[in-house]
Amino acid sequence: MALNNKYVYTAKTVLIYKNFPQNRAFHPLQSDTVDLQVEGTGWQLLFARLRINPQSIAVSLNQLNTREFVVFSDQLYNVNKQLETSQKVISVKPDTLYFDFTKRTVKKVPVKLIQKIEFVKQYGVASEIKLNPKFVTVTGPIEELAKISEWSTDTLKLDKVQSSATFRVNMQHSTHKNVSIFPSSVEVRLPVDEFTEKTVEVPLKIINNRNFYGVRLYPKRVKITFLVALSYFEQVDESFITAVVDLDEWSVLHHNQFTVKLTEFPEYCKLIKINPSKVDFIVEK
Repeated sequence: MALNNKYVYTAKTVLIYKNFPQNRAFHPLQSDTVDLQVEGTGWQLLFARLRINPQSIAVSLNQLNTREFVVFSDQLYNVNKQLETSQKVISVKPDTLYFDFTKRTVKKVPVKLIQKIEFVKQYGVASEIKLNPKFVTVTGPIEELAKISEWSTDTLKLDKVQSSATFRVNMQHSTHKNVSIFPSSVEVRLPVDEFTEKTVEVPLKIINNRNFYGVRLYPKRVKITFLVALSYFEQVDESFITAVVDLDEWSVLHHNQFTVKLTEFPEYCKLIKINPSKVDFIVEK
């Protein structure tokens, strides 16, 4: 008989906001967890852990278009509809949710792909990884958006990759409740190719010859060995590479050899070696 009587018990649940105000950015001034005061029989109380205690309930923010707080008692009917159970929510604690408001503004920022990709041996990224879209729209207070210059994705983790593919990657969630992002995911096109070794001869250029000395280099050309994607093997040649020696190594640092440095090199090629990496020289004053 006691189990047939009516009782009131508490069930904690998380709030999910919907129907956001269009021209106002908000920041909740309380926790996103509330206590539902639920009325039910003793039998329902006995099985409450199984039949109620929902993971979350949706709360409409329509009221924020005209004021700075939301009252739960105005939404009890809709709250009860979400439970799909014969128990009845009679009140919510706290009954009123308060919000801090600032003027809402919009900003576009570039997407930063976070990746952790392991390739099969001899394979790698053959060209630019393409993101669609390249920019996302961030909405929130002006002072918060001023701190944001880019938005990162979740980490794209892949193993033993050896072919091109397209993936859908989520954007990282905002750490600020009054800042939102759209869209919530981007398309990532990953161009993958097999790499092979190639060697080209490149003439050396002299930099920082401010006094226009006559400089003889021995040798005048160096061999650059690198890995290049098969699809670009014929295309990439010595015109893509610039090798230099710095006269300051002699005039300032007093070295007796120049170190060969590359000032231009194809972005998606992988340098193996420069032969020779140091060259002899004679300076004619």
